[in-house]
Amino acid sequence: MPIVKEIKKHKLLLDTHVWIWSMIGSSMLKKSFHLTFEKALKAESISISPMTIWEVGMLVEKKRIEIEMDVLDWVEQALDTPGINLSPITPRIAIHSTRLIGEVHGDPVDRLLIATASEKNAVLVTCDRKILQYAKGKGIFAFNPCK
Repeated sequence: MPIVKEIKKHKLLLDTHVWIWSMIGSSMLKKSFHLTFEKALKAESISISPMTIWEVGMLVEKKRIEIEMDVLDWVEQALDTPGINLSPITPRIAIHSTRLIGEVHGDPVDRLLIATASEKNAVLVTCDRKILQYAKGKGIFAFNPCK
């Protein structure tokens, strides 16, 4: 499956950094993606993995990112945004993440995101070069929203 050049009516699964940057309106993302994000919210087609929530918590605890409120409050507020859905990790997704085709780096969060995107037939929205490289011909759609 290819790298998607343009997002239209796709279901989206956001990687951790894309979710954070989308919620704060970061300039790290292309202006065109901010518009796409707003349209996807209206279509209720944005999903977040529970592992993304875990990763946000870990990034705050390790002081790799700062959030101006308690991280749990931020996550709950972000998940309350109309159009954002929590995509559970099913047994099928968990096992799929252990059986990914080809070489993919060992980050378990990224493996679960790849498996979730594959199982949900969603576009994985990420700036992660390893995931984007993996997506070229490996059974998932991916989109790079970064400048």
